[in-house]
Amino acid sequence: MCRIVGIWDRRPSRDYDIQAAIVSMRDALAYGGPDDAGVYVDEADGFAMGHRRLSILDLSPSGHQPMSTDDQRYWITYNGEVYNFLEVRAELERKGYRFKSRSDTEVILRSYLEWGINSLQKFRGMFAIGIWDRVEKKLVLIRDRLGVKPLYWYYSDGLFLFASELKAFQMHPRFAREIDPLGISYYLQNGYIPSPQTIFRQTRKLKPGCFLTLRYGEDPVVTSYWSASSLFESAKHLSDGHLAKSDDEVIKDLEIIMKEAFSLRMVSDVPVGVFLSGGIDSSLLATLLTTEGFALNTFTVGFKETEYDEAKEARKLAEFLGTKHNELYCTPREAADVIRRLPEIYDEPFSDPSAIPTYLVAQLARRDVKVSLSADGGDEQFCGYSRYRINLSPPLKVLNSSVGRLFAIALTSLSPETADSLFNIVAPLLPKFTGFKNKYAKLKRAVRAKDQTSLFESLNIIFDQQEMKDLTLSNEPNSGGIKSSAELDRVNAMFFRDITNYLPDDILTKVDRATMAVALEGREPFLDHKLMEYAMALPLKFKYRSGKGKFILRKMLAHYLPKEITQRPKRGFELPIGEWFKSDLKEYVDEYLAEQRLERLGLLNPDFVRQLKSDYFDNRVLNHDKLWNILMLQMWLEKWVA
Repeated sequence: MCRIVGIWDRRPSRDYDIQAAIVSMRDALAYGGPDDAGVYVDEADGFAMGHRRLSILDLSPSGHQPMSTDDQRYWITYNGEVYNFLEVRAELERKGYRFKSRSDTEVILRSYLEWGINSLQKFRGMFAIGIWDRVEKKLVLIRDRLGVKPLYWYYSDGLFLFASELKAFQMHPRFAREIDPLGISYYLQNGYIPSPQTIFRQTRKLKPGCFLTLRYGEDPVVTSYWSASSLFESAKHLSDGHLAKSDDEVIKDLEIIMKEAFSLRMVSDVPVGVFLSGGIDSSLLATLLTTEGFALNTFTVGFKETEYDEAKEARKLAEFLGTKHNELYCTPREAADVIRRLPEIYDEPFSDPSAIPTYLVAQLARRDVKVSLSADGGDEQFCGYSRYRINLSPPLKVLNSSVGRLFAIALTSLSPETADSLFNIVAPLLPKFTGFKNKYAKLKRAVRAKDQTSLFESLNIIFDQQEMKDLTLSNEPNSGGIKSSAELDRVNAMFFRDITNYLPDDILTKVDRATMAVALEGREPFLDHKLMEYAMALPLKFKYRSGKGKFILRKMLAHYLPKEITQRPKRGFELPIGEWFKSDLKEYVDEYLAEQRLERLGLLNPDFVRQLKSDYFDNRVLNHDKLWNILMLQMWLEKWVA
């Protein structure tokens, strides 16, 4: 796990020192790679690449980057892990290749020599790669299939930059920090900015499963080598073969695939831990690893507020499995300390509040280990989110009736407190999910949905189109919505949207920045592409049954764990921002959302924000997700742009 940067300045003349520029860009990301640093500079071609290293495999100097071939024609800077590198290395050795190190970096480089871009089909892992061919004057950038590792690029007037994080671009003297209004729109509606869009003009994220090629005298060309669309297309052909299988047959298949995928992520020359929430996915991850004989360090963050706390469940599971368990209880003051750092850690606007406990659990884990496994990805494959269950549940048919419409109108007129009291009465008849108060605003929008597709979209946004028009002062059109693929059926369209947008640009961004901020490598075993290819081909009955998601995972886990663990409702990695806004965190709202500061930046309508604050603090509307979204934007703007 590392951080990478690069420059290719093809302009006839340069008025800055390219060596100094690449070092400044590289060292802006030093926290993510504290163990080693290197650069390669080709002054004649205006090319440079840099690397910061967090040593995980081959801790010796032979793993130093940028790394070159023996003739120094090809140079590589690489962030990530190829977990099956020993298997690929053995294949190359049979072809006559000899290796100088035990690193996966050298395996990637020599694979590229042998198979070119087709070598990517052999890799199982997470990676962001830059390869420079100094003879052909060609640069290739590559991002892993599902976007676990980030990779940004900037191109303007002959200057090309790439980096693991946007803050590296800020260090280049010719980077234009011009805000893109479309990036603002995407952020306000979704709470993150989906690939390939970014917050800056002329700056892009390389989309997951893609590689970029840049040749001398040409513009960048982005090509897909693996896509979620092809994943779903192949799943159609495989699905029929699974229909006749019994639950036990599917469980047997899944166990084999999962144990292999999970065990591969334990490959390391340093200690490895597991983030343990007490939920189905992390419980399954820790359980299957212990059955394979791995001794685990487990880590969790809890809250004093009972509705949000999973630490007790995680502790019980750790005791049952016999792991070395560590936990931290997050207080409002600790959260406030982290909030100050969020604009620095997430150098694009980012409003997922679970970034706070994610950073804290990463910080906790880093005391004992250098690598930690996370169970992200299970929700997107096995109907884990409440929005899936709402969309698939029978009560939706009632809401679509005339009686249901009258109920919906009545519901949207209630105060949050009254609605919560009513919900507690009818909860046994509705999909089981926690945190009703926090989801009430989205439910009010959802009950107005005309069909199940618009329902799913409504459950994913923070500000709708009209609200964005009222909130923003930009004259440019607001079009920040994310659309599902029209070529897929309703159920797969939900999966597709989350796998291509929410997963890489919210969940994986959250974990990558939080872990790298404390020099911890985060790994995602559920995102092994072979596991995902099998999971996506499973018929819905194995994922959602009897009103519950993750049916087959629960049944698998029941072979190992007590029923009270396997039947727990989905809670999610949430925290009590709404409650804290009225106590310890109110100072942030007062400070950053003050009218004079909004007016100075000139992007948001102070009157609209003032009304949001008034509605919230006077208990008229539960809209803290909107306030948090705006707060994170304002804090980011003041850090990086103002």
